[in-house]
Amino acid sequence: MKFNKLTQAEEAVIVNKGTERPYTGEYLDNEQEGTYVCKQCDAPLYKSNDKFDASCGWPSFDDEIEGSVKRVTDADGRRTEIICSNCGGHLGHVFLGEQFTDKNTRHCVNSISLKFIPKENDSLEKVYFSSGCFWGTEYYFMKAPGVVETSVGYMGGHKENPTYKEVIRGNTGHFESIEVVYDPSVITYGDLVRLFYETHDFTQLNGQGPDIGPQYLSNIFYSDEEQKAIAEKYTNLLLKKGYEVATMIVPATKFWKAEDYHQQYYEHKGTTPYCHVYTKIF
Repeated sequence: MKFNKLTQAEEAVIVNKGTERPYTGEYLDNEQEGTYVCKQCDAPLYKSNDKFDASCGWPSFDDEIEGSVKRVTDADGRRTEIICSNCGGHLGHVFLGEQFTDKNTRHCVNSISLKFIPKENDSLEKVYFSSGCFWGTEYYFMKAPGVVETSVGYMGGHKENPTYKEVIRGNTGHFESIEVVYDPSVITYGDLVRLFYETHDFTQLNGQGPDIGPQYLSNIFYSDEEQKAIAEKYTNLLLKKGYEVATMIVPATKFWKAEDYHQQYYEHKGTTPYCHVYTKIF
């Protein structure tokens, strides 16, 4: 059986039966419709309508897709471990009798063991930006009405599947970036470009705030000529206002999603950005 390549952090949980820190997982607060599959082998495990909030720090489900999850006695001899029936990858533990839901069952699952496949929605669109530390960039975009999902990652470099440690050294050519999935019937691409400009210092040449280096430069990544034209429109408005715009408008390339602990960073920490501030401009 061919498995997906795992990062060191993923292997520590899925193969070596570790546990991610509570309240840090990517899918803890995910409320989208879709299916959760095994990170190691892509086997479907859970449906979104079986997910509930147990306030325990990890995603919780009161049922699994039939036949997808196997229960085994944990090494501690007390708890019941749950593993993927297809590949044996560690998912977490199952608990009974807690009265959270009518099914009286809680699958306590590590986000890092999962991959989420959203329910198809042909009306949604994706866009990409970079504006310094991606934690701060995501903080503002994820709160915008009409934004369905955000992910932080890396774009523009020459190395495949880069790690955070590699990118921050500044020698892979990648920028700390964000992927924004949005509903164009609620928010427009132009609205997102304005939000991008209004939440960072687009005049800074060597980084963003105290974060200095090529990986922190300001970019609008366009996927088609329409996006390019809209990005240029708002850039030109800034130039007419007298701003010296350092932002580059460049074609989008492959987006590499960052490690799980970077996703929705400030949301999980309960803090606010140190390097991004909203300033009304348009």
